[in-house]
Amino acid sequence: MTEITHRFVEGNGGLRMHVAEAGEGPLVLLLHGFPECWYSWRHQLTALAAAGFHAVAPDQRGYARTGGPADPAQYTILHTSGDAVGLIDALGADRAVVVGHDWGAPVAWAVAQMRPDKVRGVVGMSVPHRPRGSRPPIETMRRHFGDNFYMVRFQEPDAPEAELGRDPAATFRRILHSTSGDGPGTGLILPEGRGILDVSPEPAALPGWLTEEDIAVYVAEYADSGFTGPLNWYRNLDRNWSLTAAWHRAPITPPALFIAGDRDPVGGSDAIARLSDFVPDLRGTVSLADCGHWTQQERPAEVNEALLDFLHTL
Repeated sequence: MTEITHRFVEGNGGLRMHVAEAGEGPLVLLLHGFPECWYSWRHQLTALAAAGFHAVAPDQRGYARTGGPADPAQYTILHTSGDAVGLIDALGADRAVVVGHDWGAPVAWAVAQMRPDKVRGVVGMSVPHRPRGSRPPIETMRRHFGDNFYMVRFQEPDAPEAELGRDPAATFRRILHSTSGDGPGTGLILPEGRGILDVSPEPAALPGWLTEEDIAVYVAEYADSGFTGPLNWYRNLDRNWSLTAAWHRAPITPPALFIAGDRDPVGGSDAIARLSDFVPDLRGTVSLADCGHWTQQERPAEVNEALLDFLHTL
């Protein structure tokens, strides 16, 4: 079996990033989401390496072994996409295929939009590209969903990380199960005065794709850095909107692929249906039956097949 190795790499943004990597060949950069880390790509790292690619999964800014600055303002989309571009350079590649899941997807879309010269292709999982809106997003979310929408509540200092960090093993079990294809789903509108774990019940048993050993890895990876850095990504939604005015409704021109589970509550069918309006070289949309939000972990074989089919077209 192909070995996954680990090291630290410093990109042009000055952040020393932990990366897991496997294989040699054209670079495929794998960007995880919340609350995850490099480990969410464990099945893809080895499969891509075996197919002749250099697969690299960093812990993104604020996460796990990478950690990050204390200032919440240092977690904007310009910082996170700059980290990705810096990794492409630091890893000795001229260009890469950039793959992102959950929060990693907006980073992948942004890199492809802002620096198409660095991108051979882009793959978004779970979160389709959404063009920049006319109003700041938190205001829009409050208007449509109210003050208890989870992204709005994540704007609060201290309380969300206190909830998630109280029992990390329970946090990972409950969130990963609830929004999977095997789970009951997690309500995105939180009860007044309650947190996200209150709508993510403790599973009676873990689904087949997730083991207690997997949970233990996530707990260990988060032991030093915790949840504040990851939550700071949400706390920059309005700042991201302000900073990206120059790319307002700009197209994403590299070849693209989108993958999502048909039980994923996050993507939104309207945004997926309109994806080609702003991603003109969209080469496919893959819907995974009975799959929830954790696409590459829930359906590794199908995701690997779709990735390799796309890579071989480039």
